[in-house]
Amino acid sequence: MNSLQGRRVLVTGANGTFGRLLCAQFAAAGATVAGIDLVAVDGPVIVFAGDLTSATAVPDVVAAAVAHLGGLDLLVNNAGVGGPAPAELPPDEVVARQLDVNLLAAWRTTAAALPALEASRGRVVFVASRMAVLPLPLAAAYGVSKRALVAYADALRLEVGSHVGVSVVYPSMVASPIHDTTAAAGLSLQGVSRLEPVEGVVAAILRAATARKPPRDVATTRRGRFEMAVARHFPALADAMVRRTVASRLAAGAFDGAPLAAGMIRRHH
Repeated sequence: MNSLQGRRVLVTGANGTFGRLLCAQFAAAGATVAGIDLVAVDGPVIVFAGDLTSATAVPDVVAAAVAHLGGLDLLVNNAGVGGPAPAELPPDEVVARQLDVNLLAAWRTTAAALPALEASRGRVVFVASRMAVLPLPLAAAYGVSKRALVAYADALRLEVGSHVGVSVVYPSMVASPIHDTTAAAGLSLQGVSRLEPVEGVVAAILRAATARKPPRDVATTRRGRFEMAVARHFPALADAMVRRTVASRLAAGAFDGAPLAAGMIRRHH
């Protein structure tokens, strides 16, 4: 699928930071595009309203989107949410929602779309996170959900890879509303995770979609490739890098006044 001309593409989280730009870029490349999000949009790219955390709603909304497109060549599982979640505290509704949206929603959507993707010998691209391989403190649910998403993609590839291409893209931190709740809790990871432009993430997703053979794992930057290699081959070194950076942030008082970071602050002192 080295050209998007005439390809039928479905993007989840279509109204979000990545989703809007993805839909526009796919359409500009000649694809026929539809989206799924919580709120419907009737525009150049039709966005169907659907709650991907609902096991009963997903098959119907995916079927409606596929019928609108006349089939399906590419599914981009882009929908995701974030939020503060220290690993030392018991899981709460914030944790449960991240696992549901970031992992189970993608699983449900993919399962519903697979018959159409197999018929077209299409592809599915999962938008994971660098945190799937390089976890950060105070955001355990996001890292856990994205690492589990990668594990799901790996298992899916073994089952359907002869007929459907399966790729995973690993962005780092991008300026978007997904970080608002974490920042509001005083747990911003700016200075721990380096920001990258959303355009680079979208370009990486398009590369995964159009490569001659579907790539297994796609980093979005050179730094990302380096960090992923270190995390996979030298995990103790990766841990040391993160600990040193977080210690400097704690020493600078970056998390002072954040109740969810109280344990880390106490242990640092």
